[in-house]
This record gives sequence, structure tokens and C-alpha cells, in this order.
Amino acid sequence: MPNTFDPTKDIGDLNGKTILVTGGNAGIGEATVRALAMHKPACLYLCARNTTTAHTVVESIRETNPEAKIEILQLDLSSFDSIKECAAEFNAKSDRLDILVLNAGVGVTAPKLTNEGYESQFGINHLGHSLLTQLILPKMLETHRREPGADVRITVTSSMGANRFAPSSGLALGDMHDANAFKSSMTRYGHSKLANILFARKLAQLYPSITTTSTHPGLVKSAIWGRMDGPAWQSWLFAPLVYLTGVTTAEGAKTQLWAATANGVETGKYYEPIGKATYGSENANSQELTDELWEWTRKEVAKHGGPGWPPA
Repeated sequence: MPNTFDPTKDIGDLNGKTILVTGGNAGIGEATVRALAMHKPACLYLCARNTTTAHTVVESIRETNPEAKIEILQLDLSSFDSIKECAAEFNAKSDRLDILVLNAGVGVTAPKLTNEGYESQFGINHLGHSLLTQLILPKMLETHRREPGADVRITVTSSMGANRFAPSSGLALGDMHDANAFKSSMTRYGHSKLANILFARKLAQLYPSITTTSTHPGLVKSAIWGRMDGPAWQSWLFAPLVYLTGVTTAEGAKTQLWAATANGVETGKYYEPIGKATYGSENANSQELTDELWEWTRKEVAKHGGPGWPPA
């Protein structure tokens, strides 16, 4: 696997491909959109809760790449209604989907519930993306059916937090209607990132025509750490750590860009920078937890109008 990856040189021609990136208005999502736009996809859908900043990003890209075909979709992953509207708009506009980058997320935030009453980090990072994927996955499967050689991919942004901060006991799905689950914002974050890895593994198992991976971007100098909530020692520890050792958002985007475009990517794997397949924790590789999460997620999404997972 590569130790280096230069998106400018190493991403091939994306002509004809349709790509959707969540959280593409800031951080590593913005860096991902900028890098992909350089390679001329047929259309790049930038999903963002804040469409004002999304428009600013697109205008900036078009200053040097005026032909870039980018569509902005409003998406609030804490609201199932917003997710359904976003998916419906995308499905109405596009006849294909080649690359799905589930990048958006929150981390180490104050206790809160989503609109549907789920712990917010888990609800946004996992459940929201699960519903979005369920709603637009038929488009990806149809893309592959029409073109059996089509290289269709999903990559999910996870974190080393899945291995370091998630509860050692595994999943605590019964507590996901409690904003204060685990009593620690860092543990809630790790729990949601563990779900990202397990979700990607199950997608890879059920949909072999799609290359599905999860990735850790590295410790990135991103605005996500500026919204940290928790005991003062966490800020005292992480602020200098991020400042001294964190990488830029452009560098942090490289692993998911690699997973979305490079040769040699293996479905179902979890990758750390850059393109290094890592075993991770025992929980992150547990088939029992993978199946438990999938079934729980299926039932919860169905309660709120999810259509169910399409046949492979």
C-alpha cells in the first residue's frame, strides 16, 4: 500500500462519473471536493447543512476550474426529513452514482439528541448516513447493473477513535436514546466511529459489486476539535496535540480520496493514512457486533419511514 498519495497526479480521469460527498463544505470534506473536482467528474454533488458556506466553496473552486460541474444539496444528518429530501432531490437529478463519500460528522460535542431522539454523535455519524445510503444505494446498484465493469465505491470516514475511545464492552445500542450515554463525549464519539467501521464492513458483505471501505484521516487540524465538549483536561490535552502534530485538511483527505479512486483498494477493509489496511480493535472486527448493529439500524430506520435495504 502507498506511503504517499498525490491527489493531483494519482487520481485518474473521472470523466462520466457521478460523485456525492457529505459534509463537503468544510474540513476534509471540502478538501475532498476540491481534489475530485480537478479530475472532471460528470457531476459532483456537495451535500452540506450550511449551504451558504457550500456556495462559497463552489465559487472558489470555479475561480480556477470554471467548468467544474458541482451541485449543492442541503443535508442535515440530524434530521431524517432533511435526509429524505436530500436523497429525493439527488435521485430526481441523477441517473447514476459511482462514488459515495460519507464524510460528514461531528465529534466530542455536548450531549444532545437528534430530531428523532437519538444520541447526536451516533445519530449523525452513523444513523443519518445509514438512512441516506439506504435511499440512494439503488442508484449505485443500477449503475453497476447497466455497466458491469463500472467501478462503484462507498467510503465511510471513521477514526482511530473507534479503536481507542469506544467502550471496550462493544456497542450500547439500548442507550442510544440517551443524550448522556456513557457520560463521556469522547466515548460517545468513539462509539459512533466504531459503528462507521462495522457499517462499512456489512455493506461490503451484502453488496459485493460495490467496493466499500472505512478510513481514518489522521489527526487533522479541523474545526471539529474547536467544538469539543467535556472536561477541561481534554481541551488542555488535545489543543496542543492537534496544533503540534495535526495535519492539514488537504492531507487528511488523502486516505479517503485514495479509497475512493485508487487501484488495489480491498472492499470491507479499514484504512489508515495513507492506504494502510489496519486490523483495529477486536470489536471493530467482530461479526457479531457487525450483525447486531445492522439489524438494530434496520429496525430503527424503518420506524421513521426507511424503505429497507435493496436486494444486491
